[in-house]
Amino acid sequence: MKLEVKSTAFQSGGMIPSQYTCDGRNISPQLSWSEVPKGTKSITVISDDPDAPMGTWIHWVLFNLPPDTRELEQGIQSYKTHSNGSIHGVNDFGRMGYGGPCPPGGTHRYFFKVYAIDQVLLLQPGSTNRDVTNAMRGHILAQGELMGKYRR
Repeated sequence: MKLEVKSTAFQSGGMIPSQYTCDGRNISPQLSWSEVPKGTKSITVISDDPDAPMGTWIHWVLFNLPPDTRELEQGIQSYKTHSNGSIHGVNDFGRMGYGGPCPPGGTHRYFFKVYAIDQVLLLQPGSTNRDVTNAMRGHILAQGELMGKYRR
């Protein structure tokens, strides 16, 4: 099943405003997604840049969102855990929470991926993208993505 992922911050394939990048306030953009399938126990959000010179760069890992979540407001705090049970993983900047686009040069693509999972992931705050991806393997019921671009 495919999830439709949208943002009020930018259109699919459009430019990401600088407030969501290292050149601005570096806050996470608003995201929303379509209904998840029955059996969903948690939702994971991962943002990455496949155009980074050293390979795919992870900008955000947020997992164990409640299954009824359909939106993230802009500016999600970088807490290890949130009152709704969601947990931040570590990004490739070495920090928990969102780290916005900050390309060294050229135009890069940034993917905001949303996964509906059939279980709660038994991982700790600060887990890596690899940890989360491995834990989700075989448990993804639906997924979708939104791609935006940024150039410094």
